[in-house]
Amino acid sequence: MKAIGLLKYLSIEKEESLIDIELPRPIPKGRDLLVKIEAISINPVDVKVRAPKEKIEKEPKILGWDASGIVVEVGEECESFKVGDEVFYAGSITRPGTYSEYHLVDERIVGRKPNTLSYSESAALPLTAITAWEALFDRLDIELINKVENEFKNILIIGGAGGVGSIAIQLAKYAGLHIIATASRQETRDWVKKLGADHVINHYQSFKNQLADLQINEVDFILCLNNTDQHWNNMGEIIKPQGKICSIVENKEFLDLNILKNKSATFVWEFMFTRSMYHTDDMIKQHFLLNKISELIDKGEIKTTINKKLSPINAATIKEAHQLIETGSTIGKIVIENFEGDKKIL
Repeated sequence: MKAIGLLKYLSIEKEESLIDIELPRPIPKGRDLLVKIEAISINPVDVKVRAPKEKIEKEPKILGWDASGIVVEVGEECESFKVGDEVFYAGSITRPGTYSEYHLVDERIVGRKPNTLSYSESAALPLTAITAWEALFDRLDIELINKVENEFKNILIIGGAGGVGSIAIQLAKYAGLHIIATASRQETRDWVKKLGADHVINHYQSFKNQLADLQINEVDFILCLNNTDQHWNNMGEIIKPQGKICSIVENKEFLDLNILKNKSATFVWEFMFTRSMYHTDDMIKQHFLLNKISELIDKGEIKTTINKKLSPINAATIKEAHQLIETGSTIGKIVIENFEGDKKIL
């Protein structure tokens, strides 16, 4: 099968940062599905894992997590899917990735592809949708069954125009929350408003002062999707007593949790690979979660966050996508479809 991998961790402009290769087609066992990949999307985690470091792989390392495609084989213990099913998923960071023509994935973290979306539109969703859903409803414990009280609560989403922010805004709107999103450029401000943000503030300015201009003194929830270190003090100032903060961005500096003490405020991390990495008892929740996302898409409650589509799936195209992600200014998701192009035999 065709695949795109690396042996050396190099800056993206280097010729060998990502290379076209050919690998044996894998065979599913246990609860694994073998999926023929139709489309993938590129996430910041792809770029982070590929980033330059002093390490050389003995065998090609295949990156990539978001994918949509068709089940072509199933392991002997599979219960939820059969050959021919259309699926979408975000995979596991501990296994070979989706930059490959065929891919093995545990069925417990796979969802039914939305009927109303193409493979490309579907591939934009899994990683960011899982992250946003877990952050909002598992980590921040936002009420979803009885949403009546949510209309009196507000959430600040820092980095609203990115991949996770774009779906988090929609899910927060679905939950009935009042939404403040951060964005700094006119095109990103327009994007988050289009997705459902009630207000937009600039993440380069004081949160407290901007919220005061909106006659908002504090927020019930904060979802930080950009630079936890930079925004920490701003978050501490505006979080409501007994409010909750969730971040997906690891910090480089010391976080002074004392600023949350008097407010008895909660701080929690979200990492969407936790369940698949540790094979947690509730790992299958990602299967149900993705099926719910698919249902909401097909009902028109939320929409895909694809904003750029490239083709074909090969090293050159993926390099282009990585370079775009590295600018830090992408809006929504970048998707790549169709396996074509030359390959290098290793």
